Amino acid sequence: MASSGGGNGEPEFQIAPMLDVLFVLLIFFMSISTSQMLKIDSSINLPVAANGEKPDPKTKAKAVLFNVGWDKTLGAPVVKIDDKPVNIGDEQGREAAIEEIIARASNSNKEIDPEIRFLIRADKQVTAKYISQILELAAEAGMDNIAFTGMNKED
Repeated sequence: MASSGGGNGEPEFQIAPMLDVLFVLLIFFMSISTSQMLKIDSSINLPVAANGEKPDPKTKAKAVLFNVGWDKTLGAPVVKIDDKPVNIGDEQGREAAIEEIIARASNSNKEIDPEIRFLIRADKQVTAKYISQILELAAEAGMDNIAFTGMNKED
């Protein structure tokens, strides 16, 4: 019978194979985690939506994320598609935003994927006028699966 090194009959604990497995698991979980978590703007103060509903966890829909913050110094919204700033105030910015929405929401057939949600995370100080402009962008891009985010209670 072969022994494993120790003179008192106890087997040695091999740490290298365990570290290999640990690093493989770490890389696996890092690669499958969604990048949406990184694209949420934490400076946005979401409005309270007491009657809002949580999305169905069975449907893991992908989303084109619109972060709409409020710049108090300018008195205007700061709009980002995921984490990329866009200027929806001028015609060139609107066209670029529509192209970006279509590129992110298209399936392999270059058509808008109905499973992809247009998700708006707007600060509570953003007025309806600006939200209306963003909804117009979604309509021009062909998006019809639209959702808003909010808090279920005041912080």
